[in-house]
Amino acid sequence: MTDAAHIRSLTALRFFAAFWVVMFHYWPKLDAPATPMLVQKGYLGVEAFFVLSGFILCHVYRTDVEEQRFQYGRFLWARLARVYPLHLATLFGLGGLAAAAGFAGFAVDANILSWEALPANLLMVHAWGLAPVAGWNHPSWSISAEWFAYLTFPLFAWGALALKSRPLLAVGLAAGGLAALYAGFEQIAGFPLTQATIHWGALRIVPCFALGCALHSLWRARPFADRASALLGAAFSGAAALIASAAGGPDAVIVLGLGGLIYFLAGAAQAGSQLFGHPVLVYLGEISYSVYMICVPWKIVFVNSATRVLELSGEQLPWPVWIVFALTIIPLAALSYHLIEKPARAAMKSWGDALDARRPSAARA
Repeated sequence: MTDAAHIRSLTALRFFAAFWVVMFHYWPKLDAPATPMLVQKGYLGVEAFFVLSGFILCHVYRTDVEEQRFQYGRFLWARLARVYPLHLATLFGLGGLAAAAGFAGFAVDANILSWEALPANLLMVHAWGLAPVAGWNHPSWSISAEWFAYLTFPLFAWGALALKSRPLLAVGLAAGGLAALYAGFEQIAGFPLTQATIHWGALRIVPCFALGCALHSLWRARPFADRASALLGAAFSGAAALIASAAGGPDAVIVLGLGGLIYFLAGAAQAGSQLFGHPVLVYLGEISYSVYMICVPWKIVFVNSATRVLELSGEQLPWPVWIVFALTIIPLAALSYHLIEKPARAAMKSWGDALDARRPSAARA
């Protein structure tokens, strides 16, 4: 595979990570006696995104950095085109919904329309400790963390390149650093780093992103030729992460298991496997960003509406209603992807290409 090749199985994996986060947000609205531990660990779906992000960005851009062809400005514009339009749409969309709901007499968290938090949200720095409250579309804190990783990506790439001849050491350092940071942060802060959002989100992405970069170095240095061994490794890593999640195991163990799953799935694709390569699964992966970004706005709209229409005493929904609630996120995400995310990304790319074409050839070199 070339550095710019598309790993379809990893695209599909994004959907499962996003839906795990959705279950984490939606299960408490189900009229059920308890929340399974596997669902309670759903916040770690964000960690899966962070590891994937480091792996895929190194997959696409590390050669450019190594050969000194990397264009930082174009890289940032491409990443901004990827995340900012939908972030902006959900930010103002949720603000409008909250305002309308308030006028209609629905219960809305007062922090959603926090004007003090708006500038940091607009600049995507609200997970850097620069927002006073978790306002507006709260899941977007992770997009702010991703923006921090994009801005500092050359540092991660240079670190991976410095250890490219010793990829096992890179993975060991990344895994050990992740475990040490998790333990140290909880000792100091009193809560897990994996549950940090607006105050420590920028730090939360660092160990996962570094792990993704290190795993890419190992994957690239030692190509898989045996499809069966890669699939076996993926099955073992995935099962380990699943069992540890269901048993309420340490977050570091689960995240490392997810990292192993990503590495071995990439290895299986490298060896010719089509696992998770079905067009339907790949498409679900492509709309996963929309799934993630609209899950809370949809929760606010659906739960408040269902509570009123069904005259429920609380916000817990009966099973049939909850299933409709959970599954309708997929067609809504598809609409968001095709009406907002994809065309806005294409438009921003076109603007960037047009501006680049106007620059003198010497400046582009």
